[in-house]
Amino acid sequence: MLRGPLDSLYERLFSSIEIDPRWVECVRDAASRGRVVYVLRSVSFIDLFALDYITRKYALPRLGFSNIPVPWLFETGASTLRALIGRRGAPSPDGVRATLRRNEACVIFLKRSTSFLEGTERSRIEADEFIQEMIAFQRESEVPILLVPQVFVWTRLPDEAKVSALDWLLGPREWPGYLRSVGQYIGSYGNVVMKSGVPINLLQFLQGEGASLDNSERSTRLVAMLLGNLESERKAITGPTRKTSDQLHEEIIRSPELEGLIRELAGDGTAERTIVTAKALAMLREMESALDLNAIAAMARAFERITAHMYEALEVDQAGLAHLRELSKRGTLIMLPSHKSHIDYMLLAYVCYRNSFPVPLVAAGDNLNFFPLGYVFRRAGAFYIRRKFAGDRLYVAVVDAYIRRLIQDGWALEFFLEGGRSRTGKLLAPKFGILSMVVDAAIGNPQRVYFCPISIGYERFVEEKSFVRELTGGEKRKEDVRGLMSTFALMMGRYGRLNIQFGEPLSIDSLLLESEAPITQGDHWSAEQKRNVVRRLGHRVMNEINRVTAVTPGALVACALLAHQGRGIAHDAFVALCTHLATALREQGARFTPSLVSPSDPEALRPTALREALELYLRAGHIEAHRPGAPEGSNEREVLSDDSIYVLKPNSRLVLDLSKNVVMHFFVERALLATCLLASRETPVAEEDLRARVRQLSRLLKFEFTFRADRPYDQIFSEELAAMVDAGYIERKAAGVAPTRGAEQIAAVGIYANLLRNFVEGYRIAARALTHLLRTSVSPKDFVKRAMSLGDRMFLAGEISCREAVSRPLLENALSAFSDQGYIERDNDGKFRLTTSYAHTETVRTIEGKVAGYLPRDLDRFR
Repeated sequence: MLRGPLDSLYERLFSSIEIDPRWVECVRDAASRGRVVYVLRSVSFIDLFALDYITRKYALPRLGFSNIPVPWLFETGASTLRALIGRRGAPSPDGVRATLRRNEACVIFLKRSTSFLEGTERSRIEADEFIQEMIAFQRESEVPILLVPQVFVWTRLPDEAKVSALDWLLGPREWPGYLRSVGQYIGSYGNVVMKSGVPINLLQFLQGEGASLDNSERSTRLVAMLLGNLESERKAITGPTRKTSDQLHEEIIRSPELEGLIRELAGDGTAERTIVTAKALAMLREMESALDLNAIAAMARAFERITAHMYEALEVDQAGLAHLRELSKRGTLIMLPSHKSHIDYMLLAYVCYRNSFPVPLVAAGDNLNFFPLGYVFRRAGAFYIRRKFAGDRLYVAVVDAYIRRLIQDGWALEFFLEGGRSRTGKLLAPKFGILSMVVDAAIGNPQRVYFCPISIGYERFVEEKSFVRELTGGEKRKEDVRGLMSTFALMMGRYGRLNIQFGEPLSIDSLLLESEAPITQGDHWSAEQKRNVVRRLGHRVMNEINRVTAVTPGALVACALLAHQGRGIAHDAFVALCTHLATALREQGARFTPSLVSPSDPEALRPTALREALELYLRAGHIEAHRPGAPEGSNEREVLSDDSIYVLKPNSRLVLDLSKNVVMHFFVERALLATCLLASRETPVAEEDLRARVRQLSRLLKFEFTFRADRPYDQIFSEELAAMVDAGYIERKAAGVAPTRGAEQIAAVGIYANLLRNFVEGYRIAARALTHLLRTSVSPKDFVKRAMSLGDRMFLAGEISCREAVSRPLLENALSAFSDQGYIERDNDGKFRLTTSYAHTETVRTIEGKVAGYLPRDLDRFR
């Protein structure tokens, strides 16, 4: 008779609980195989009522018994009222047997709070005798009992190492008493999570590891297993126990490596040691994070409001995030995202917070530690590290000790392996400084450490204007309050969609097994062995980030517009080109964002996806949409339609190149092959000659791309050539290979060559600029400045066709490549000069000729 009002009350109190859908399926599966017993950690009437609500809502096995006294909950009709007004006694273990016989579910709470107010009842409430009765009943039955553990996380705040007076009186946060559990419910209303652990088949347990134990030992073992299971689920949400600042400082200062260095630097004097220790503590306070989940909650709300205007949606790889959650129960996570925007700092923290995942602590450059941003980021989990600290042994030791302590305590860490933001859209080469420290800590850590590659993708970059300014020779501006204020204007723009993809995590053990001379973590490592592991790990992470980078509508449209060499491209031709590129990307195993593909057919593009991306670039002023015959100045010229012709503005090519470069690595092998084939003097070209040419070009561009390392070069070349032959773009002849005759096939090969053209043209600019080294050596900065000016002249004169070829990073990489090829070298002042073999006008011209020889020739000769 109380069921109706109770259901209404339940709905108001518990409808906002975030329920793991896997738990619902797990319980249904358990019910289909046997009898269900729900197991919870700490005695809580609120947990019991919430579980009752959830089981009724999802039509799961009905609760029939609990080891805490609420008999009216399990009755119906008039029996409910009699149980409610009757005398309440302690539940009897016999109730377990009776309930299981009726095929109803039991609820067993394993432990009671140790609070002062409730400590007198502790011995009556613990689960041992109920577990033993359950074991006895299972021994009499062939039907298995499935123990299904679940935990309600009423507070996301981490446990505190320090015990307060409130903890003593009401129970600690992780084992709350009745009053504190009510307070946690009220304080976390609307932000409660329920997670499930791995079910335990009691029949299999008794037939297996429990066979040789007596009932008391079996009960103890089961309780320990269940508690461990539930605690790992809870910790996967709340994170590790937080220590007081003083406790953390003391542990770090007393770490063997740092303490030894302080002793070495200070000598035997007590006063000197005190001074050096104080200096180390000052460094630590300047560096350390002050993660505050209340601040994170406030920042999450602000982040949502800001990004709701800027971005259409945030697309998260939920399967990858769930995999990381499982790994977090077994070890410590090191999150290694790509870094293309300042948004990255908050984005991953936001995704973790909103998905009930521990927020990682982020290694940030001290250039961001300015008011108020530094204060905000510090409470969002950032700890600040100097951009350069080579030579400062004490600072290095403090950073190392801090990172070691965080990993040992189980904190998830996040840092950007690239070191800084990429200004080109491509991944930068990995930096190994912090990674080396983390690997050192991982080697000696009792828990496994997982290195997690993460790709953060953007359709448009908020910083695109500043990136273009830097790409075209402007100096990077220091982050400060003035720069922060200028970003508010950028927040008014529209930037498409955000997406996060998670790669396959790596561990030190897996890398060691792959090494040619396998070693284990217990072995003594030489400096060379550790260096090799760190470098292999860094490059593997970058390759994995590339592999899982998702293709967005903005990236696909940018590739199509830049691959087309005409002044404008008609709508139908544009759609066909996008479809062609999408097919090639799919063949390479690229992921596609949900916004790009059709919900009903994952192999097809969503009809409106391309139009939305075009509108994104149109509103930003990067492209023009023309309708032939529309009067000049008419609004019809700016409306997208099936008869539109899209024109990419020359000054916007660098902006779209940022988006193209995000996915360029998927095309690079095919683009290299197409470029060398179309640039060949002979047609057809001998296959081995083509193989050699592609190898030479890939070596020249080694500083531009992270090439695949999973297979030998010859195998990759042969597979790519075979794929292009199978697609009908290339044909094999007796004398070699050539583009298949036909306008469509030749154009298809030309598309891939066009994607690489700006890189070759950039290197051609750098090659011609080597003439500046004929008279004297030049600093890298001055060389790039002169090459930029030269590139502008070459573009305006029509010698090069891609405006994005005049790019500072491209010219800097070309310098590195020319040094690697032996054309130039550095003198004692760090300036570049021509090597002896190339210190002549004629030989410099041969360098440009060699580079220009990779530019595709007139395609009409293949028709």
